[in-house]
Amino acid sequence: MKPFLTLSLTLLSCFFINAQEITGQWNGFLKVQGMQLRLVFHVTKTTDGFTATMDSPDQKANGIPVTKTTFENPKIKFEIAAINMQYNGELKEQEIIGVFTQNGQQFPLNLSRNTIEKTTVKRPQEPTKPFPYYEEEVTFLNPKANISLAGTLTLPKKEGIYPAVILISGSGPQNRNEEIMGHQPFLVISDYLTRNGIAVLRYDDRGFGNSKGDFKSATTADFATDVESALAYLKTRKEINPKQIGLIGHSEGGIIAPIVTSKSKDVNFIILLAGTGIPGNELLLLQQEKMAKVSGMPDDEIQKASAYNKKLFNLMLHSTDIEKLKSDLRAELNQIINNDTAAKIPNGMPKEKYIDGQLNQLTSPWMLYFTKFNPSTALEKIKCPVLALNGEKDVQVPPKENVTAIKNALTKAGNKKVTTIAFPKLNHLFQECKTGAPEEYATIEQTFAPVVLDEMLQWIKLQTK
Repeated sequence: MKPFLTLSLTLLSCFFINAQEITGQWNGFLKVQGMQLRLVFHVTKTTDGFTATMDSPDQKANGIPVTKTTFENPKIKFEIAAINMQYNGELKEQEIIGVFTQNGQQFPLNLSRNTIEKTTVKRPQEPTKPFPYYEEEVTFLNPKANISLAGTLTLPKKEGIYPAVILISGSGPQNRNEEIMGHQPFLVISDYLTRNGIAVLRYDDRGFGNSKGDFKSATTADFATDVESALAYLKTRKEINPKQIGLIGHSEGGIIAPIVTSKSKDVNFIILLAGTGIPGNELLLLQQEKMAKVSGMPDDEIQKASAYNKKLFNLMLHSTDIEKLKSDLRAELNQIINNDTAAKIPNGMPKEKYIDGQLNQLTSPWMLYFTKFNPSTALEKIKCPVLALNGEKDVQVPPKENVTAIKNALTKAGNKKVTTIAFPKLNHLFQECKTGAPEEYATIEQTFAPVVLDEMLQWIKLQTK
């Protein structure tokens, strides 16, 4: 496509005079919920206009092709269709002032020629090498998915026989340290437990880090098979006591742990960190309401948004035909946008493109499974000891509703070996916080509250005496 064919000769001359102003490297910081994410765009002149690539150094992703690059001085636009992202900016001297948009969410992003350095953040709990224990890089096979998973096994000493736990991360692709908002909670948990006599296996999510497979096409049930494979691997290690293996799941990991345990006699105990007990559609509605409330959204707007989401989730819950579902969701989204001026589309984004992005999220394999899944179906089959821990300021998995549902399901199973604790002033990541809002996560120095680390350790010691 040649976007400048309709321009006059005079305008074309101006365009080429200014071409050098836009080519080359442009650097910027994307600030998302307090986290700094470096982005670098490389712009090249072609005979037809411009091409570009994008680097995300902090995500170790380089050379991402920009689907479309347009420059009509002073306005520049980058589009990356694969991640439903676009950037609209305006060149002012040697800086581009603009807005980064992805999946309907907007963030200010200014680009410059200057080299940028991230502000150093303090993470006092993160351990540094050398560690006073044995650490080994490992891989193991998931035969059901025919993929290999990569992780780290830590042992109190290289020789010996130890109780062990497998760490299961929350939703979204994450590495073995469950790295989020500049924090590495699984690294902190693993280090603490291993220093105190517990072996720990943590691994990269499938399709992420050094693990193979496709994350986007996987559901919660698929991730459960990854944990089953980790469990089978631990049983092959002579250093691990096979009768003292437990699971520690955070957030979605707190759904996965019961799924695995309900099918296996090899799990001897589980710890649910902000685990859920209510159906997925109910959790998402509650989560959206709590997060909107803490962000300051007026009650009437929260209620209106909740009503819209209920309609969308109801379509998802009762659908058996994916193509019909997409058609029904598109019609519903169109109606919401047409009838409500408050349902704003990001500036510069065509309505249909915005709706396409929403449809991709709502009809992904993970979302369809998660929305319909009720964690109680797995919890009602669990007989082993369970420790369910929550933060009272958690707005992503609100404790009151979920702890009650977890208790009820385990009671139905006849399980009397259940301990539940809600810690005051702790958020979804188990940090000491003020409001519990996700925006705080990156700004808090603490990665994981010491009181929770100690509670887990003492409880595991009781189960493995």
